Amino acid sequence: MPTAARLFAAICLAALGYLTSEVIKSVMPESTAFGIFSMVNAVIGFACGWVIVGSRAGRGISAAISNGITGTVALVLLGLGVQAINEMVRLAMRRRFDGPMEAFAAIFEIAIDFGAILFAPSVLVLLVIGAIVTGLVSEFAARNYR
Repeated sequence: MPTAARLFAAICLAALGYLTSEVIKSVMPESTAFGIFSMVNAVIGFACGWVIVGSRAGRGISAAISNGITGTVALVLLGLGVQAINEMVRLAMRRRFDGPMEAFAAIFEIAIDFGAILFAPSVLVLLVIGAIVTGLVSEFAARNYR
């Protein structure tokens, strides 16, 4: 059921996914081709905000912050998974793997490599602040827009 809390949480996490992607682009080497990296992460953020954060809004401030953190962690994990699978498919099309099991195992190796980039201080600070803001905005929307 669509609610204002779901919409606000989805928009906040979509913006967080997009902004985080742009910050990650600034951390990576300039020669990296990103394609639709930011848009994919924004769509993942929208889905996580709608399903995870928005559906749990209206339970208090501390629960709102926890919901924002949960949604952001889901955004990061799903984003890492999608981007790692995308990279594995790109490498598989170049015949870098000997078989399907090696390609499947590479997904986790690639995700770990991509995850290491998230430990840049600017990315971590943005994710933490964005998680708290998302939770509080969804709580505000749940209380004031019924």
